[in-house]
Amino acid sequence: MKYFFPNAEKDIKLKDHKIDLVIKKDFLKLNGSGKILFQKEYDDIEFDIIKNEKKLSFDTNLKILKNSLSLKFVNFINSKDFVSSLKLVGDFGEGQNLRFKKILLVNDKNNIEVNDLNLNENFKISSIKNIILNFVDSFDKKIQFSINKDKKNYNITGNSFNATALIDDIIKNDDKEDTDIFSKNFNLNIKIKEVFVNDNDIINNLNGEIGFKKNKVSNAKIKGSFTENENISLTIISNDAQKVTTFFSDKADPFVKKFDFIKGFNEGSLDFYSVESGSSSNSQIKLYDFKLKEVPALTKILTLASLQGIADLLSGEGIRFDDFEMKFRNEKNLLTINEIYAIGPAISILMDGYIEKNNLISLRGTLVPATTINKAIGSIPIIGKLLVGKKTGEGVFGVSFKIKGPPGKTETTVNPIKTLTPRFITRTLEKIKKN
Repeated sequence: MKYFFPNAEKDIKLKDHKIDLVIKKDFLKLNGSGKILFQKEYDDIEFDIIKNEKKLSFDTNLKILKNSLSLKFVNFINSKDFVSSLKLVGDFGEGQNLRFKKILLVNDKNNIEVNDLNLNENFKISSIKNIILNFVDSFDKKIQFSINKDKKNYNITGNSFNATALIDDIIKNDDKEDTDIFSKNFNLNIKIKEVFVNDNDIINNLNGEIGFKKNKVSNAKIKGSFTENENISLTIISNDAQKVTTFFSDKADPFVKKFDFIKGFNEGSLDFYSVESGSSSNSQIKLYDFKLKEVPALTKILTLASLQGIADLLSGEGIRFDDFEMKFRNEKNLLTINEIYAIGPAISILMDGYIEKNNLISLRGTLVPATTINKAIGSIPIIGKLLVGKKTGEGVFGVSFKIKGPPGKTETTVNPIKTLTPRFITRTLEKIKKN
C-alpha cells in the first residue's frame, strides 16, 4: 500500500456506508458506497463484490480527494487540485491467482490504463496484456508510451519516456526485494522517440532489446543519440559464469552529474566496462576531455596544499582533464578502488582506497601540478627530452593526501612530497605516449 499511497496507515476505517447484501447458498453479493480512511483524509469508494463457489469478482472505484498517490517507477504523482479516480475490476480464482481485468487511473488529463494484469499465488506478475500511459509526470514532462504483449515478449513503444528515476536507482545500486515482481523470464523490445535523462538532455530514437531472467537484466543491446554526432550505446552479455556490461556515451555530463559529490562537470565522453561474477564485480570507468568546477574534496586538498591558483581555477572556469580512469571492485557493501588516475594541463592525480557503504571512506593519493610532472619526466635521460622538450619550467613540489572518515564527516590531511613515486611517473608516461 505504501508504495502507491505514501501516507497509508495500518488500519482502514469505513464511514457513512450504504450497503446491499445478498447471501444464498455458495453465493454472496455485496454492493456499497461511502467514505474510506487509510491515509490522512477520507476518500470516496464504491464497490461491487460477488463471491461464488469458484471465484470472487470485484469492481471498485476509489475517488481520491485530497490524498497522495504515486507511481515511482514512472515518476507519477497525482495532482491534488483534481479528483483522482482509480477503478479496479478483476477476480480472485481457485488457484489463488489474482487477475485485474482493468486498472484505470484518471487525474485531470492524466490517464494510466492497465489491461489483463495477472498475478500468481505469490502475487508476482505472470502476464500483462497492455499498459497505456499518457500523463504529465512529477518533473513536468509529457509522458506518452505503451507496453504491449507479443507472445512471450513485450514491446514498449511511444513518443516520450522519463528515465530520470530509473537512472538514479541504477547509480545508487540499492538492492531491494520489491524488484522481484515477475514470475517469468521475458524480453522487452524498445522503440521510443524521446527519452529524458534529466531536465535538459534527451536521448533520441532509443531502440533495442533487453532480456530479463529471474527479475534481473541478463542481456541487452540498446542504442540512441543525443545529437547527430553524439551517440549512446549499452550492451550486456551474460552466461552461467558472468555478466559483461559495456556502456558508451559521447556525452558524459548527463550521467556524471547524477553523483552528488560532483556539481560542476562539463563536456566529455564516457566509457564504462564491467564484469560481474557472483556477488562481486570488477569495473573500469574512463572519461575523456572534460572540465570540473565544483568538487569539495579536491578544492580542500588544493587549499591545504597552498595551490591557491589551481583552487581558484577550480571554482572559476574549471580545471580541464584530458583523461580520467578509475578501476574498482564492488562486493556487497565494500567498494575497493584499485586506482584512480587523472591527467590534465593543470594537475594530475593518482589515488586508491576503499569505501564501506554508509560506514567509512578511506582514500589516499598524490596530486601534482603539471609543471612538476614536466620537470620530473623531463629529467629522465633521452626519453624526457623527447616527451616534454628541454624547457620544463620550475614548477612546485606535489603533495600526498589522505581522506578518511564516515560519510559527510571525512577529514583531509595533506603533506608535501619532494620526489614522485615510480608508479606515478610510469602511469603519466603511459598516458602521454598514448596521446
